[in-house]
Amino acid sequence: MAQRPMLVGIVGGSGSGKTSVAVELVDRLRTRDVVTMLLDMDAYYAPLEVVKGRFGDQPVNWDHPHAFDLELMAVHLTALHRGESIRKPRYDFTLSDRTGWEDPLPPGQVVILEGLLLYALPELRDQLDIKIFVDTDADIRILRRIRRDTRERGRSLESVMEQYEKSVRPMHLEFVEPSKRWADLIVPTGVENRTAMDVITHHICSRVLDQGEARIV
Repeated sequence: MAQRPMLVGIVGGSGSGKTSVAVELVDRLRTRDVVTMLLDMDAYYAPLEVVKGRFGDQPVNWDHPHAFDLELMAVHLTALHRGESIRKPRYDFTLSDRTGWEDPLPPGQVVILEGLLLYALPELRDQLDIKIFVDTDADIRILRRIRRDTRERGRSLESVMEQYEKSVRPMHLEFVEPSKRWADLIVPTGVENRTAMDVITHHICSRVLDQGEARIV
C-alpha cells in the first residue's frame, strides 16, 4: 500500500512572503522528482452570502476565522491524507465571492498548504505533518500588502490602509502571531533565507526518499 501524502503547512502574516516560500518549495521538490501539490487557504473563503450572514450587521472581517469555509478545508485535508483527489474552490477577490470549482486535484507525494490561520485552528493544524512559520517584519508586510491589493485586487490605497488598521493587524495579533508556538520551524525573512529553504527541502526529500519514491540531487 502506498504511503499517504505528506502535508506541509506554511503560515505567516499577510505580506510575510509565505506564498513565495510555498511556490519556491514546490519548484524545488518537483525538480527532485517529488510529486507536489500546492493548496492555498485563500481559496477557502466562504461564499459571500454565508460570510455576510455570519457577521450580521457588523462589517465583514476577512481576517477572522468566520470568513473561511473551515469545514470544507478540514474535509479536503482528510481526503488528501487518504490519497484522494479534491476539487478546490475557485475564488474571485474582485467579487469577494466563490465562483466555482477547480478540476479534481490529486495530492501526489507532498501537499504544500499556505495560509493565515492553518495553525490557529486545531481542525486544520492537527492534520499537518510539518509546520513552518514565515516571520517577516511588520513594515515589510504592510508594504507588500499595499502593493498586492492595489495592483492585483483593484483596491484603493485608502481601503487597504483602513482594513489593515481595523482588521488585519488586530487579527494578526490575536490569531496569527500566537500560532507561531505550533511551528516546527520558523523562517525569518521568507524565501530570501536560502539556508532555511535548503534545510526544509532536504528534510522533506529525505522523508520521501525513505519511502523509495524520490531522489535528492
